[in-house]
Amino acid sequence: MTGMELAKAYYETYGKRMLAEEFPNYVDRIAVGLAGEGSECFGFDDAISRDHDFGPSFCMWLTKEDYQTIAPALRLAYNALPKDFYGYPPRKEEPFGGERVGVLCIDDFFRRQIGSADGEITLRQWVYIPESRLATVTNGQVFVDGLGQFTKIRNKLLAFYPEDVRLKKMAARAAVMGQAGQYNYARCMRRGETVAAQHAMSEFIINTISMVFLLNKRYMPYYKWMHRAMYSLPVLGSEVGDLLKELAENGISLDAWDCEVLENAPQALNSADRNVLLIEQICRLIADELRRENLSSETNSFITHHGISIMSRIRDPQIRAMHLMEG
Repeated sequence: MTGMELAKAYYETYGKRMLAEEFPNYVDRIAVGLAGEGSECFGFDDAISRDHDFGPSFCMWLTKEDYQTIAPALRLAYNALPKDFYGYPPRKEEPFGGERVGVLCIDDFFRRQIGSADGEITLRQWVYIPESRLATVTNGQVFVDGLGQFTKIRNKLLAFYPEDVRLKKMAARAAVMGQAGQYNYARCMRRGETVAAQHAMSEFIINTISMVFLLNKRYMPYYKWMHRAMYSLPVLGSEVGDLLKELAENGISLDAWDCEVLENAPQALNSADRNVLLIEQICRLIADELRRENLSSETNSFITHHGISIMSRIRDPQIRAMHLMEG
C-alpha cells in the first residue's frame, strides 16, 4: 500500500467519522487530503522512505478563522485516533520535519512554501519562487473540500506560471545549459579540473530537467525526485531522462582528454568523451522542441543562443529587461 492509499484509507476508516461526530458544524469547512513535503505526497514512497515521516496520517486544512477556533480540540481528536492501522505502525516523525500532517492552517501552509497565503503573486514574485516549492503545494490529493478555499488556491497555482515568467525561466535554463554543459564542462576537462567539471555537469543536468518540466508546464520537484518525475512528462521526459541517466552514470574520464588542445579552436568537440556527445544530443533535442513550439527561431547549435531568442518573446518590459540567467 502506498502512503497516499494508506492516508485515504485511514481517513475513510477513522477520520471521516471523527469529523462528523465531534465537529459537525465544521466538517464541511475542512479540506482533507495528503499534500506537501514527503515522498508519499509525490507518489514516490517505497520501503526505503518508510524509516521516517511515514505511517497512518492525513492532513486537515482549515481557514485562519476556523484554525483559531477549533485547532486545539481538533488536534486532540486527531491524536486520539488509533495509531496502528492495516498492519502499519504509528507514524514516526523526525523532530526537524515540521508539521506535515494533522491540523494545518491554509494560510500558513501556502505562505510557508511560496510566501503567499492566497496564491496572489506578482510577475516578479513568480520568477523567484523555487519550482520545488510550487511542486510541494500542488502535489498529492485532496480527498474532500466542501468549502473549496484550499482547492481554489491549489487550482490557481496548478494553472502554472504566467507565460512571460515561463519564458523567462526557459531562457535562463537554456543559458545555463549552454554555459555549463556545452562550454565549461570541456574547458574544465581540458585543464584537468575534475571537480569543476563535475559541478558543470550537475548544473547542466539540473537546468536540463527544469527545462523539460517548463516545456511540459509542470513544476519540478526538489532534487531527489526531479529525474524520476521526468518520466511522467509527455514532452521529452523519457527521451531526455534516459540520456541524462547515461550522462550521470558515465562519470569523468581524463583519458578522453589526453589529446592536443587546438588553441585556434577551443570549442571543437572532443568526440572521445562520450559526455560531450550526450550533452550535444540533449541540447539538440531541446532546441528542436523549442523551434517546434515556436519558442525559438535560433538555428545555432549553442543552446544559450536559444535563450536569447526566447527572451525576445517576453511581452512584459520588466521581465524582458532582466538578466538572461536570472530566474
